[in-house]
Amino acid sequence: MAAITQIKPITDVPQHRRASAEPRDPAFYQNPYAFYDHLHSDNPTFFWEQYGHWCFAGFKDVSALLRDKRFGREILHVATREELGMEEPKAHTAAFDLTEKHSLLNLEPPAHTRLRTLVNRAFVSRHVEQLRPRIIKLANEMIDSFEGEASVDLIKAFAAPIPAIIIAEMIGLPAESAPQLLAWSNRMVAMYMFGLSHETELDANAASQEFMDFVGDAIRERRRKPTEDLLSHMLTSDRDGDVLSDEEVMSTAILLLNAGHEATVHTTGNGVKSILESDIDPVTLFSTPEQTEATVEECLRFDAPLHMFTRYALSDLDYDGIALRKGDVIGLMLGAANRDPKRFTQAHSFDPFRTDGANVSFGAGIHFCIGAPLARIELQVAMGELFRRLPRLRLAEPPQYNNVYHFHGLKKLMVEWR
Repeated sequence: MAAITQIKPITDVPQHRRASAEPRDPAFYQNPYAFYDHLHSDNPTFFWEQYGHWCFAGFKDVSALLRDKRFGREILHVATREELGMEEPKAHTAAFDLTEKHSLLNLEPPAHTRLRTLVNRAFVSRHVEQLRPRIIKLANEMIDSFEGEASVDLIKAFAAPIPAIIIAEMIGLPAESAPQLLAWSNRMVAMYMFGLSHETELDANAASQEFMDFVGDAIRERRRKPTEDLLSHMLTSDRDGDVLSDEEVMSTAILLLNAGHEATVHTTGNGVKSILESDIDPVTLFSTPEQTEATVEECLRFDAPLHMFTRYALSDLDYDGIALRKGDVIGLMLGAANRDPKRFTQAHSFDPFRTDGANVSFGAGIHFCIGAPLARIELQVAMGELFRRLPRLRLAEPPQYNNVYHFHGLKKLMVEWR
């Protein structure tokens, strides 16, 4: 989830390779695709002035760089803070930093391999497929709760609760804790905003501490009395004497709880919006399992939930004529890559029947989203059940996106169906 920032300023970039877009400007984050259009037509590899680092918007480059082992999510395993001129950690974000200390998303091998191997089996397709009946039941319960209303915010009433409850139950936390988990997660996600304030840092840190206290209590309970859940599995697994510490289990649980719902919530909201703004009969989009899968993949491509994923250069290197120093950051623009006209026919058309479907919304390489199989099933079931139950669903007001550029999702999605 986390964005990483450029350590040393880069100044020697010719003007024609630079591009400017203010991430906090509503005109930008409500429709970043206009900026992407300009990039694709002019310079898909560019230096983003506001972020201060090189970015890649082309599908081919993004796909390749996600797999390129010369880049990594962490840098201090190959360099010191002194060598890089990196600032010391902020005392007032110590709790937030601790939640990310052992995060799978920010580790590189061998630490990443060790943790991912342990957690991965809980998210393989054959295992999460067993959750389909539970997801169907949950989706229908949510629809039952608002079907009698005239209109509803679909994000709050449907898109957000389902994945939060499912991942909480998988880990071993009560379903009724889902609203509190969502609240902590939303406060923590604010740390990834461009130009965040000191007050936002303090609030995210407080949420992190509360989240850790909650998970810490669950860890102590599972150590005393293990059950059949992922938390117990992480605490009791022993690979040739190698066991996870409480800090490692806590970081992993919080990452799974945060990442386990964030992208799915956004894709559900963005996907329903895309469908309702198209001229396609939604019933046809979920008429068969195969078409349901294709519809979900097009939703992931057309309006991705995550628009930038950043990496450090692990050594001095040259990439396609760009000289990068050890510690330099690059931005991989997933949302832009998914709209690359060199890769997709009519890239700006929402077409669930396209034959050139693909996307990089879940990443690639060793950091490919571990929860992708679960997210795909949740999306297939949730949207399928929604349009089966409410085939006349339509927008009740123009949707608005959140002011968090990296995480591209709707603030609310007001719909009606009568």
